[in-house]
Amino acid sequence: MKVLTENDIRNELKKMGPVNKFVVSPGTILTPAARSYLNENKIEIIVADDTDKKESANAKAKDEVERKKGAEDGAGGNLGRYEVLVSSIKTNEKPEAFTHLHGNKLVPKIHPRVKLRGKIDSLEAFIIRAQALAEKNKVKKLAEDLEEILKTVRQLMRAEVLSEPVGDLNILGFKEDEIRRISHNPKGSIGVEHFIPDYKMGELMAELNLIRTQIRETELAACEAFFDPNEGLIREDIIKALNRLSSAVYIMMCWLKVGRYNKSEG
Repeated sequence: MKVLTENDIRNELKKMGPVNKFVVSPGTILTPAARSYLNENKIEIIVADDTDKKESANAKAKDEVERKKGAEDGAGGNLGRYEVLVSSIKTNEKPEAFTHLHGNKLVPKIHPRVKLRGKIDSLEAFIIRAQALAEKNKVKKLAEDLEEILKTVRQLMRAEVLSEPVGDLNILGFKEDEIRRISHNPKGSIGVEHFIPDYKMGELMAELNLIRTQIRETELAACEAFFDPNEGLIREDIIKALNRLSSAVYIMMCWLKVGRYNKSEG
């Protein structure tokens, strides 16, 4: 017996292209979220007798959508360039209060995933500001390590927007499990006890701590965006990556405290 989640449906539809029917084998179970997703996008669920019939039916469903689209375009018909997901309304003009979720699908700008993208955007801005400050203070190595953090954040943004898997991360030369181990015991690896930053540690420490907290807030936004009441967390890879990223920045804070980031000559 096969179970299809919403994420499974999304992946299948991405391969198939536009369809108005989704064909499954007998005995296949669709989670409530998967059924809801198909209903929202006006895709009919069909049960086929065997695999060959299923693949044939899916191909016909795709052809049917393409034929209808061609006929309507040729006759001057207009279903609309965009689809507003909250109402399935088709429109050629994107409303100002809406934005793209994926493809031509529009959602309100208060949608949790849009909020998450905003948090990631803000996080990038904080990192760049810290880099500028590090450059100003001639702490080149810190600016370089922050560039690695920035690239990872942008990798996560791409993974979210394009629904791609994050994959294994390697940050500051460490794998995910190493980052967790070092950040949990900085005394053993770096030679510094856990500490609470304060203003006497300087503006660079304050900037790193701000970035760490911004990553934490982004992680919470990701939990909100990707929590499904029926399926739980559907993008745990992004949430885990953000957790490790905040730990990596904490490691940088420890390095700064023990003097690893010295001013560059010249």
